[in-house]
Amino acid sequence: MKIALAQINPTVGDVSGSTEKIGRCIVQAERDGAELVVFSELALTGYPPGDLLSESDLVAASVRAVEALADKSRKTAALVGFARPAADTPGAPLENAVALLEGGKVAAVHVKTSPATYDVFDERRYFRPGPPPETMLVAGKRIGVIICEDPPDASRPVTRLRDARAEIIVNVTASPFQLGKGATREELLRRQAISAGAPVVYVNQVGGNDELVFDGASVAISADGTLLGRCKGFDEDLLVVDTDGPPGRCEPTGGELEQLYRALVLGVGDYVRKCGFCSVVLGISGGIDSAVTAALASEALGPQNVLGLVLPSRYSCEGSLTDARELAEALGIKLIEVGIEQIHRAYEDALTGHFPKDAPGVTDENIQARIRGNIIMAFSNALGHLPLATGNKSELATGYCTLYGDMCGGLGVIGDVPKTLVYKLARFINEKTPQRIPESTITKPPSAELKPDQTDQEKLPPYELLDAILTRYVDEAKDFDQIVGEGLDAEQTREVIEMIQASEYKRRQAAPVLKVTSPPFGPARRAPIASRRKAGQ
Repeated sequence: MKIALAQINPTVGDVSGSTEKIGRCIVQAERDGAELVVFSELALTGYPPGDLLSESDLVAASVRAVEALADKSRKTAALVGFARPAADTPGAPLENAVALLEGGKVAAVHVKTSPATYDVFDERRYFRPGPPPETMLVAGKRIGVIICEDPPDASRPVTRLRDARAEIIVNVTASPFQLGKGATREELLRRQAISAGAPVVYVNQVGGNDELVFDGASVAISADGTLLGRCKGFDEDLLVVDTDGPPGRCEPTGGELEQLYRALVLGVGDYVRKCGFCSVVLGISGGIDSAVTAALASEALGPQNVLGLVLPSRYSCEGSLTDARELAEALGIKLIEVGIEQIHRAYEDALTGHFPKDAPGVTDENIQARIRGNIIMAFSNALGHLPLATGNKSELATGYCTLYGDMCGGLGVIGDVPKTLVYKLARFINEKTPQRIPESTITKPPSAELKPDQTDQEKLPPYELLDAILTRYVDEAKDFDQIVGEGLDAEQTREVIEMIQASEYKRRQAAPVLKVTSPPFGPARRAPIASRRKAGQ
């Protein structure tokens, strides 16, 4: 059977825009000889729609769009994801569904069996579970449909469809990007195809919606586990595969760093555009984090749409200013210099005599960071640029950042990227286009430059050790004893865990962060702010 994998980038809530995209894809699939064209989960509303689903007119528009699109299915059938009201019985008010459009009408509907409630998902808030999947007859073939259940969770539905003698299994999904997930996902799909004795067609959403980035990379796999086709990663695509024929176009997936780079570029670009902005502004310090953020933004939006601000203080070294200027020149972005010394002195004069003589020096450091944050926000207000925060995951984890200072912004681009990975990403960027990021930015010791001769390691363990603890505690959910049992230093492990716990109040007020690990800081992590839990107790 010739099936078109229609990988689209919807904007959440834009049902009319999605309807137009889906209609064009159905027409193109028909021209390409497809008998069936498959779209991703909730393709009409975009995923995840969240509390927009409480707006009845959005759901009604989704239902009307399905009915309108049915007319385009007279020659090529289509599977289209949408939301609809559930029956008037106790339970959640809606159903997450896929409509089979065939012969100019809605021929069948399948409702998602297991609404996802884990990590960033909270579908049972809106959707009630549907019945176990059954087969649909499409162009004489028994097609089994699964909605979004990622391969580890789809074994039971696949077994049921195998027992129902499904000739082809279609999994429509909206599965967010996560480092290392793509290869695992594809291998599990291959095993399921072999287990079911039927080809598996997996169609994923692509694009950025708020913190989530969807990588696409939709695939079709034959009954013997052969890869029949793979769509582009991180881009819209329409690919026709023949489940009975030889392998067709198989787009390369790229290595981990390339995937990370493309995910962040896509996430920045879609977040900015879908929020109604055209351009961004960010502080450029001459350090690694702001350099990588500027490079990603420049790639996503074009250098003409990125404004960099270099905001030197009395503690800024000439090397950092030189690195900032060289970066801006290499990227082709505009750079404006605004010194903060005069404003800093005004703060000192205004506050003299109000604090004890032994007041923590961090007070003065934070004042400088907040001055910079205010200037960035002033340019945002005056020129209409979206401000970007430049902090990394290691800093957000430990609270090595300033509320309303370097944390200010509309989006945290690398806030889910550990510091050690930021360095690798910088090297990757320079391999793509040599010397976009100055070598000295990569090699010099990281510093906030808020006091004389400052380095990050005055307050933090070496980043290699910090990130090793962070990965185990946050990403892998290991406790103090487990981490120390793996050979990491007990005192430093306790120190890092307690910094993570103490900084929850900062992360609650941080800009949205693009998700590239699991679980990231943000909606998926539900740690209390007020807690007396101590590491190792």
